[in-house]
Amino acid sequence: MSNTLAFLEKFKGDIEKMRSSAPDMLKGFGGMFQSIMKDGALKKKEKELVALGIAVAQRCEPCINLHVQKCLEAGNSPGEIIEAASVAVMMQGGPAYTHIPVVIEALEALAPKT
Repeated sequence: MSNTLAFLEKFKGDIEKMRSSAPDMLKGFGGMFQSIMKDGALKKKEKELVALGIAVAQRCEPCINLHVQKCLEAGNSPGEIIEAASVAVMMQGGPAYTHIPVVIEALEALAPKT
């Protein structure tokens, strides 16, 4: 199993632990996430690319895995995802560059095979 798939599987359990240990935090964050990430002036598809770029720039591997998955679910292609991650490298430099393999691994694990 890839690191991405292992993380996503574990994270499901982590969400359940948070639901019982910190329900108000989970409800508050979840509500904010759902409200902000719905279609508006920017479509969900675009917002997920922005979120992925920030995840790469912040070097947050869990966020990268989650937002690659959400980018794909929102209809982004692997090419669009790599390009958004590349913009993060241009803005953040070397530390973001070293996290592009995390994006690629997540795509390999989650993108439909063509």
